[in-house]
Amino acid sequence: MSVVPADVLPGSALPVDEPAACAAELGPRARLWPSLAAVYRAQLSRARVARIPLLFVATFQSVGIMILMRGVVDDGSEAQAVVAGSSVLVVAFVALNLLAQYFGQLRASGGLDHYATLPVPPAAVVLGAAGAYASFTVPGTLVTAVFGCVLFGLPLAHLWILVAVIPLAGAALAGLGAALGLLAPRPELATLLGQLGMSAALLLGVLPAERMPEAVRFTRDLLPSTYGVEAFARTFGPHPDWAFVLGDLAVCGFVGVVSLAVATWAYRRAAVR
Repeated sequence: MSVVPADVLPGSALPVDEPAACAAELGPRARLWPSLAAVYRAQLSRARVARIPLLFVATFQSVGIMILMRGVVDDGSEAQAVVAGSSVLVVAFVALNLLAQYFGQLRASGGLDHYATLPVPPAAVVLGAAGAYASFTVPGTLVTAVFGCVLFGLPLAHLWILVAVIPLAGAALAGLGAALGLLAPRPELATLLGQLGMSAALLLGVLPAERMPEAVRFTRDLLPSTYGVEAFARTFGPHPDWAFVLGDLAVCGFVGVVSLAVATWAYRRAAVR
């Protein structure tokens, strides 16, 4: 019996010296926006039942703070600061505190391995989760703002500014919360950092800046939510200075981009470990 090489037979397979032709074709890389929309819908559906009771807690907390402050602060700029700070506090409770806890638990339980196997960019995971958590703050923020305006006798004409304040402040605080949760070595520490961040938003955002020492005012300027509070508070005046309002919103948006970029880097760092 004679042995004939396979590459000389008629109708045989491709020659062995053409490995490039034999290589399997890879599928196209997942695009950012479709992946982001898929993660957002999944996170929104997952958190809808579990987070709604916490949203009531956040709203009740902010409303209770305004009621307590009603007999302490004067009308005018102090009342404006209390209403604006209490409204943004709802965003801080959900986007910063709860998101830090979520990513801390996700990292500790190995849940990041599930996302690492999905064909989605890391930015889509972070942005999708942050957007879903921030979306839950919209009803509570609106209720708090309306109640505060009625309680302190502030005008309701410019509440439409919340359309810009909520997503921009939510992006900044959600990025910070996600970064804290992903960088914390233990979930307990992530919970602690989230609680401290929300406490900072409470103390530095709700209390009028005029009554704070100079050193505390400097610390207040470092908090991302401060610029959302300032932008909202400026609209209560009879003639708002829209240049300053847009400036505060621009700073808040810039901080949001930076914090979400840091959170994306922290996700990559945590996913490969």
